[in-house]
Amino acid sequence: SADGMERSDGSIGTLKIPSLGINMKVWEGETNSSMSKGLGHYSSTSAWDGNVGVCGHNRGARYVIGDIKDLEIGDKITYTTVYGTRTYVVSLVETISSSDWSYLQATADNRITITTCLANHPEKRICVQAVEAA
Repeated sequence: SADGMERSDGSIGTLKIPSLGINMKVWEGETNSSMSKGLGHYSSTSAWDGNVGVCGHNRGARYVIGDIKDLEIGDKITYTTVYGTRTYVVSLVETISSSDWSYLQATADNRITITTCLANHPEKRICVQAVEAA
């Protein structure tokens, strides 16, 4: 849970993907309200240890992450919270079914899972997973 992680502005973290020029705050809840301010955190996932799940809009909004489909294996992602900063390395970029929630399952390792819709394919999602850099 994100209990105790709220920062002074109400966000719970900041996600940066340098190769795409993405630098967005993360807000609790996979809601339109959260995604109107940046990225939403899947409240069913961890907010720090294990598998952190976040989502964002593909297009048509102020904050969009549709470009995550262009990430490459090995690209770096950083996630900063009140607990510190973790650096992750992209290990998976895949198109999945919109009903496939398996990538958000808890994991023993620290990783971040990012999802967004696929333009013109409401039944699909882009899923990116990145594992903590050694």
